[in-house]
Amino acid sequence: MTTLLVHEWISESGGAEKVLDGMVEAFPDCEIRALWNDAPTRYDVRVTETWLARTPIRRRKSMAVPFALAAWTRQLVGFEAERVVISSHLFAHHARFPEFPDAPRYAYVHTPARYIWTPELDSRGNGLLAKATSPFFRVVDRRRAQRVTAVAANSHFVKERIAKSWNMDSSVIYPPVDVIEILQVNDWRNALSSQDEAIFAALPSEFILGASRLVEYKRFDDVFRFAASVGLPAVVGGDGPELAKLKSQAAELGARTYFLGRISTPLLRALYQRAIAYVFPPVEDFGIMPVEAMAAGARVIVNSVGGASESVQHGISGVHTQGFGGDDARKALELAQAVSAEAAISRARYFAKERFIDELHSWVGLTGGLRSR
Repeated sequence: MTTLLVHEWISESGGAEKVLDGMVEAFPDCEIRALWNDAPTRYDVRVTETWLARTPIRRRKSMAVPFALAAWTRQLVGFEAERVVISSHLFAHHARFPEFPDAPRYAYVHTPARYIWTPELDSRGNGLLAKATSPFFRVVDRRRAQRVTAVAANSHFVKERIAKSWNMDSSVIYPPVDVIEILQVNDWRNALSSQDEAIFAALPSEFILGASRLVEYKRFDDVFRFAASVGLPAVVGGDGPELAKLKSQAAELGARTYFLGRISTPLLRALYQRAIAYVFPPVEDFGIMPVEAMAAGARVIVNSVGGASESVQHGISGVHTQGFGGDDARKALELAQAVSAEAAISRARYFAKERFIDELHSWVGLTGGLRSR
């Protein structure tokens, strides 16, 4: 059976792209439709783009919201599918397919668009224009969500948000994580290139690790606050538009911080294994990186609110905390040091890609066979 995968936009890295990777593996007969594709060599299957790909808007995601609504509404032709599987965190579930009207449409939802539904979790929804237009977008978004055949959420946290935003029930299918791949290397330092080894060797022997995209809602200021509170330096892996601001914040909070910029996957995994703790403060929909860190045997400390609190079991495979400074930080680190690497790894195994593919097949009514084609 032919499958059309629909994805907002394809980036070189990101949690949504890891989900799309798993979907491509689950449905090897697929084609992909995206607003635009910034990673043209990522997939061997055909990827088609909307008209937004030919505009400068593709470089400004925050500006793309109203145009994405129009792009998905415009008739999309050129492929016939027996099912449509949608990966949505904005408006991909709005996509129209009049050329195959009877194909069931399954929406895997990372979150109803934060810009319009939960701007308290994403500052990009707090601008004057966003506030003025959000009521209209919410009405349209809720109405069009009703057109899908079934909805799956990437966590129970998002399931609750779907019910509140769209008044719809949903299944929960946790995203795929490269757990098996991480477990294949006992010591990731042995897998580093000479350049990465030099970076690794220059770091202090003990540090707090923060790693993800450098954007405001990732709350790196809490990583710096945590590190300063426990008297350890911070190491930050990742790049993004907030770099200059974050350097200033680290200095203000008194955290000696090493900014590494964008780092390779082997180096990230080696850092997970070396760090005294991986600290992940954002209120995330799910949070793939804490699971990766657990798979590497790291001590993981996450926000007690959000999807990461579902994958990380408090006091068993990691630690939940509401505060990331002062006594809260010190107590969290003390509790994290009592967590065994074996317990963290055991918990991480549940989130392996194979589980995701099996649950995805079951959700769309398939039973085995596709992965072997």
